[in-house]
Amino acid sequence: MRHLTFVSIAAAGIVALSGCEKGIDTEEMDRKFQGVNVVDETNLNEVMLTVSDPNEAVNYFQRASATDPDRIDLTRGLAKSLIRAKRINEGTVAWAKVVDHEDATNEDRVNLADALIRGNDWDKAEKVLTAIPPTHETFKRYRLEAMIADSNKDWEKADSFYEIAVGLTTKPASVLNNWGYSKLSRGDYAAAERLFTDAIRQDTTLFTAKNNLVLARGAQGKYVLPVVPMTQVERAELLHSMGLAAIKRGDVETGKGLLRNAVETHPRHFEAAKTALDALENT
Repeated sequence: MRHLTFVSIAAAGIVALSGCEKGIDTEEMDRKFQGVNVVDETNLNEVMLTVSDPNEAVNYFQRASATDPDRIDLTRGLAKSLIRAKRINEGTVAWAKVVDHEDATNEDRVNLADALIRGNDWDKAEKVLTAIPPTHETFKRYRLEAMIADSNKDWEKADSFYEIAVGLTTKPASVLNNWGYSKLSRGDYAAAERLFTDAIRQDTTLFTAKNNLVLARGAQGKYVLPVVPMTQVERAELLHSMGLAAIKRGDVETGKGLLRNAVETHPRHFEAAKTALDALENT
């Protein structure tokens, strides 16, 4: 009996390997999964939402939702996959379809607003968020509210929403960076510098915050790189940004020196910094 069991397992393994060699027939996979129980299918849906190629997930959910168009979870999966694939217009249409479903949630409406903002439809996004009850308090909702307040230049409301959003997440780096950029755009460079520093403290890999920090310091005439973790390539790129900030402020010779430093620091040829430096020296 044990020998037969071993043979069966070995045979199954050979079949699986031969299947891998021939490639995956996605339509055949869909047919096979039609008969699995709901728990297994739910797990498959979750897996498809995290596959490396989001377009594969789009194809899967398009086929699944076409087979069962009344299933909100499948339409929701399609909407999420389309946004992940940067197919914003299609994703917005899919989220609108989710929101029209009788089982739609407030979080679905927040996701629709997010898709609308990604598609630069700020007015409609604001209307969607305004229709959501104030009792629905989530990080994503307040982050979007803050961004809309920013776009309306309602600074008091923006600051309030950013503060609430920061308190609703354990990973506030990105929203701190957004808040800092808001302060930077208003000309409040000292406040922006503090917020970018906080963002980097939360996530030392967030290069956007490092670059924004350099811009905030450069706008104040601080031409020394901040003490933050950085690679050699990042150091060169930050010197380049600081050089441009110095030139914009009128400190041209300081800017030239920073650009030279950027060219010398970069481990490879730094075309952007070299071009900017050549343009200045030939003027």
